[in-house]
Amino acid sequence: MASPVFSAYCMTDIVDCVVVGAGVVGLAVARQLARDGRDVLVIEAEDSIGTQTSSRNSEVIHAGIYYQPGSLKARFCRRGRDLLYAFCDDYHVGYRRCGKLIVVTAPEQLDTLRELLARGEANGVEDLSLVSPEEVQALEPEIRCLAALHSPSTGLIDSHALMIALQGDAEAHGAMIAFSSQVRTAVVTPEGFALQVAGGEEIEIVARSLVNCAGLGAVDLANKIVGPAKTHIPGQRLAKGNYFRLSARSPFDHLIYPVPEPGGLGVHVTLDLGGQARFGPDVQWVEDLDYDVDAGRAEAFHDQIRKYWPGLEAGSLVPDYAGIRPKIVVGGNLQIDFMICGEEQHGVSGLVNLFGIESPGLTSCLAIAEYVGALVAGRR
Repeated sequence: MASPVFSAYCMTDIVDCVVVGAGVVGLAVARQLARDGRDVLVIEAEDSIGTQTSSRNSEVIHAGIYYQPGSLKARFCRRGRDLLYAFCDDYHVGYRRCGKLIVVTAPEQLDTLRELLARGEANGVEDLSLVSPEEVQALEPEIRCLAALHSPSTGLIDSHALMIALQGDAEAHGAMIAFSSQVRTAVVTPEGFALQVAGGEEIEIVARSLVNCAGLGAVDLANKIVGPAKTHIPGQRLAKGNYFRLSARSPFDHLIYPVPEPGGLGVHVTLDLGGQARFGPDVQWVEDLDYDVDAGRAEAFHDQIRKYWPGLEAGSLVPDYAGIRPKIVVGGNLQIDFMICGEEQHGVSGLVNLFGIESPGLTSCLAIAEYVGALVAGRR
């Protein structure tokens, strides 16, 4: 049997807007479109919200330090951070503005730290400061480093509570979500997009606008859309990030990050809102969606963590969880920015494809939603 949500649409000819994917970005986009007065249907393949990338990350509200000035990540992270803190206050979503230290443990990394400071300031992050080893010790006595970059506006968020709040506000403005439903094909027609949707039984829905927020499945979905040229669709690689939990009480009050590494931000200390410390993610290139954490990777974690926390005891890391980030490839090269394609890129009115929405996607979700809302409305 088809999802009961579809019964509301079977009597109508055309749905105004279909959003595919009910992760944090899909929910934020659906909320934005619904608040803009649009009739919104969200189609989600899983049986609940945010089961993949959105629930398998560090739950960090990033300040906007790392990203190339002028890039989508830089723009959306800085704007999204402020929107997210305000949203959490308005909708009573748990968060903590705990701050972050990016630490240097080798002399050759000092230039990278200064580059991060300059990049963050170019992105409009106004509260960054370089701090000495003595100042770091005053903040975090267990940490050893040569210098650090302090970001007071970095924080932590309850990502599940955020998604529930986004879902609730979207539904309060008329959006509906069809779970356990999957778009098989989409064909561009004069009326919009004819979608074949499987959800127990297969039905057809016609949508004026189609927003592809399918996350790890976004590239696959884009290739199923009949009509636009495929030249704008990137390739995709899967970067698995493993996390280990500290079995003992956490000695940290701040997030502790090393300088970035290729493919990620390095094995860092993050906290949950209860103060439990966990470490990750590393970068493990995989072919399939596999969320098991290999306990044997703990040794490499120990080696990385002891560079800035020499007091880490052997055997104190416990496998916790893993997430998978969608990395996009263009011309054989990994792309480091978000890729959001509207009519300007593929020539089809009403279609928006979101590719490579990884970190800082959680922080950026409300800013991305603003941007997509403007694309759908034809203002960009």
